[in-house]
Amino acid sequence: MNADLAADLALALELADGADAVSLDRFRATDLVVTTKPDRTPVTDADQAVERGIRARLAEARPDDGIFGEEYGVEGSSDRQWIIDPIDGTANFLRGVPVWGTLIALAVDGEPLVGVASMPALGRRWWAAKDAGAWTTDDGVNDPRSIGVSAVSGLADASLSFQSIAQWREHGHLDTLLGLSETVWRDRAYGDLWSYLLLAEGLVDAVAEFGVQRYDVAALIPILEEAGGRWSDGAGGRDLDDRSSVATNGLLHHELLERIRAN
Repeated sequence: MNADLAADLALALELADGADAVSLDRFRATDLVVTTKPDRTPVTDADQAVERGIRARLAEARPDDGIFGEEYGVEGSSDRQWIIDPIDGTANFLRGVPVWGTLIALAVDGEPLVGVASMPALGRRWWAAKDAGAWTTDDGVNDPRSIGVSAVSGLADASLSFQSIAQWREHGHLDTLLGLSETVWRDRAYGDLWSYLLLAEGLVDAVAEFGVQRYDVAALIPILEEAGGRWSDGAGGRDLDDRSSVATNGLLHHELLERIRAN
């Protein structure tokens, strides 16, 4: 890892520390404010506060970089763009379910090179930077440990995770999902960032989603790929704005893509 990326990763981890402090303070708060955005998805005062805090720190530390965040959109224009999902899994957050987290990525020329995923309600964090491996820590008390994907080589032996049946139905892929459920060893809707992090640790073998945004996947791509996995959009390319996401241990990628493309 070059020195510049090392500094960027250190900053991303610092940003995650600040985000965790804000989000945990509002998690299960009795006065949590929840509103509905124009796209009919929920947003809480915690989502907004986390993103504001990250943007303020980036304005100090990286004033020439661009930012793209879920709640406040695009700011600045640069070949370096920080991509922020302040709380991935807002629906879980507002219901008090602890499966949610902050996603922080740095993309250079459109390619995510640094990624941090922090799930403070579970006491877990994952991070990676190009050519530096993928790492995790449990509750901040143990030394960081490297992670890697599984060696499962066929869908018949694979554990597949997705977001929801409704998501696949809305994008015309319900029959594909049902077919996959009859093919794989196990299917579970772990959902949101959690699916990809289980994949990076070798606990799940494949993940596929539709209707996702750039900020849903950018931070997860370096973590997954540095763990030995592979990410693409549903067409097999690397378009972060394609609204589809296919992630595997690498060995299953072609087989899963072929099943999705066949629909």
